[in-house]
Amino acid sequence: MRSTNPQTSTFSLKSKLVLSYLLVILGTVLVLSFAVSIAVQNYFYSNQVALVNHSARYLANATLNYYSHYGSDWKNLPPGNLVPGDQAFALIVDNNGNPIVCVNSRPLSYSNCTNSNINQALKSAIQTGNSTSGSMQLDVDDGSTSGIYSIVPLNNGGQVVGAVFLAQLNFGYGGVLSQINQYIILASLGVAAIAALCSYLFVRRFVRPLELLTTAAEDMKHGRYTQRVVQNFPQDEVGLLAQTFNEMADTIEADVNELRRQDQMRRDLIANIAHDLATPLTAIQGLSEALADDVISDPESRQETAQRIGREVQRLRRLVADVRQMTMLEAGQIRLDLAPLDLHSLVDETVAVIAPECEAHGLQLQNTIPASTPQVQADSDRITQVLLNLLDNARRHTNEGGQIKVGAVEQNGQLRISISDTGVGINKEDLPHIFDRFYRADRSRAAKTGGSGLGLAIVKAIISAHNGQVWAESTPGKGTTVFFTLPVAQQPPLQIAQAATIPASNYEG
Repeated sequence: MRSTNPQTSTFSLKSKLVLSYLLVILGTVLVLSFAVSIAVQNYFYSNQVALVNHSARYLANATLNYYSHYGSDWKNLPPGNLVPGDQAFALIVDNNGNPIVCVNSRPLSYSNCTNSNINQALKSAIQTGNSTSGSMQLDVDDGSTSGIYSIVPLNNGGQVVGAVFLAQLNFGYGGVLSQINQYIILASLGVAAIAALCSYLFVRRFVRPLELLTTAAEDMKHGRYTQRVVQNFPQDEVGLLAQTFNEMADTIEADVNELRRQDQMRRDLIANIAHDLATPLTAIQGLSEALADDVISDPESRQETAQRIGREVQRLRRLVADVRQMTMLEAGQIRLDLAPLDLHSLVDETVAVIAPECEAHGLQLQNTIPASTPQVQADSDRITQVLLNLLDNARRHTNEGGQIKVGAVEQNGQLRISISDTGVGINKEDLPHIFDRFYRADRSRAAKTGGSGLGLAIVKAIISAHNGQVWAESTPGKGTTVFFTLPVAQQPPLQIAQAATIPASNYEG
């Protein structure tokens, strides 16, 4: 599988997250600061426009009051008190746009009285009869500057007799706006500093679990499979990731330990097979050489030697048969011929086969299965093999004077068969593994009693193929009972035997 190496980044994840959060916060603060500054500026501008409009209307009312008394004789119109304050300019014109009164305060220049822009705006207001306001460039002593103006037509009984122009420089609130902008900048810097600190603390809390996970993953990469993330994480996606990592680590550690155990069992199997092969081969070689060299001349002794050679050959055949059957089981090449089976009779036949060996070792072997026990749906040859394996296993692990019993009980459409002995028993730590391939609970005893370590694994595979279960209960020093279940045959008995294949997955240890 093709893999790619991630490119090394200059910035760590922590730096990237802090920088990202900081940029977002700074951008937000800048936008808000700009919006606040614009809002404040508009607020002051609107207030000043309203103030200038109010002053212009006041001046227009005073001028109309004069007009109501003196008509268009504007010569006596008093110019005093026309300007509402400093930095202001007032111009009153008649209906032809001719100046009547022009008053200004410094730094506004008197040249505004003849300003073409102002005169044009006044004429337009006289023609339309509408008031206007806004901003305009006004002449000052040293040039020009922006100011706020208001034009109010002099409407006397529906007739426009003139207009009032009032302007005021707008830098009166410039200093206030500048100070407010300074406050906004300082506040933005403070918010940015606090945001940077909060972002760092938050990112550190967020990244810390990932750093621990990375460290644990590095340890596992170097073969330290016991590494776990033991930090208490919040119940979120990161916490779920840590929990999943620990579960994955548990699975990997269990798989590695299982592989190591399987490898050790395979090594033991090879060593045991080599030993089991070497022993009979050595015996056969020595006995055959003795016969060939006429070392043994007595006919009776020669007959006994030939029988010993035959027994050693049978031992070799059993060993080879176990290995071959294991290979076929792993390949899924063993098939079952299922048919109704009288287990009571089958056990009797099996007991008869192994009884002589049990009697030779001073063991009592008993079949306690009732003759009325219902038939099971099973493969006769394979169940015979199961019984022989279990009975022989019980014989080899039971001391002289012990007992071996075979029993059966029907439960929920299954027949539970038990083979119990009064042998040496099995240690608690070995009990869960006795049906694994190549496993030997007592290696020293197994070497003496024989066996390849495959018998119980073969038993488990055959019973599993019958949709049954197999397990063992044992007390060290008192004995062991092996149980397995088989399905009860349907009535009436099937006429055609069914076939089933033992899948290789059933033999995984």
